[in-house]
Amino acid sequence: MGRAMRKVKAYGEILEIPDHRIFWLSRIVYSSPFELTIAFVILLNAISLGLLTMPGISDNARVTFETLDRYALYVYTGELILRLISYGTKPWEFFRRSWNIFDFLIVALSPIFSGQIVILRLLRLLRLIRIFRFLPEVRVLTVSIIRSIPPLLSMGVLIFLALFIYGMAGVYMFGEKLPLHWGDISIALTTLFILLTLENFPIYLEEAVLVSPWALPFYLSYIFIIVFTVLNVLIGIVLNAMDEARNENRQRIEKIKQLDEIVHEVDDMTADGKVTEEEIKHLREKIRTLERLAAGKQEQ
Repeated sequence: MGRAMRKVKAYGEILEIPDHRIFWLSRIVYSSPFELTIAFVILLNAISLGLLTMPGISDNARVTFETLDRYALYVYTGELILRLISYGTKPWEFFRRSWNIFDFLIVALSPIFSGQIVILRLLRLLRLIRIFRFLPEVRVLTVSIIRSIPPLLSMGVLIFLALFIYGMAGVYMFGEKLPLHWGDISIALTTLFILLTLENFPIYLEEAVLVSPWALPFYLSYIFIIVFTVLNVLIGIVLNAMDEARNENRQRIEKIKQLDEIVHEVDDMTADGKVTEEEIKHLREKIRTLERLAAGKQEQ
């Protein structure tokens, strides 16, 4: 029964608290009120930093906002210390999670660079990123972005080659009479990058039509092949990776729930000190289900 209770829900998942950790303190730092308090401080810190950039604010208001930022750093430091202490006899385990490393660096570097205004302001902004830690979907988005990088790199090479070909063609056709937009390959590539957003497309098309009869097929083929097709493929790659990450996250949560059910069932069965053959058979069936889920996940 004790082992079943050594689990907490944090960041959208169930975390098992090892024996070396201080369980009561872990429950506090992972509790919803504690997380909501830190998230509120981060948002308040963001508002104060934004107001500091407003022109014409009074000296009293500026001092107030800077004081809020300083006290926010105190809160972050206290939170970090509590989370570090919660790891009990193995504090180095704290640094096994990437978010913990990020939080530690942001908080620890702030006093070091207190005399350098630009770096300190950047560190203040990075502190605000910590709000993502409290959003369960961030893990799914992170996994999907990482998975989409290899195909995106391949598509990036393809798009660059296509832009280079169109850029050279634009230089040959329009470079002499439209040097501002097609004077050389670097200018042409800049023009094509702007056209990816379809900004000023009618203007580019009208001036090119006056120069060459090939302007219309050139621009239309670029819009349909590069802008519409290729960019939609890029979006499809990211969405597909996100769907895969969501499916894996759903399977992981389901597996955790089933494991928790088995633990509770074992506790209930052993409460009277006896275990029947029927109960053992039922547990074995549950374990087989978990094994099938794990095998299916590995195949994917």
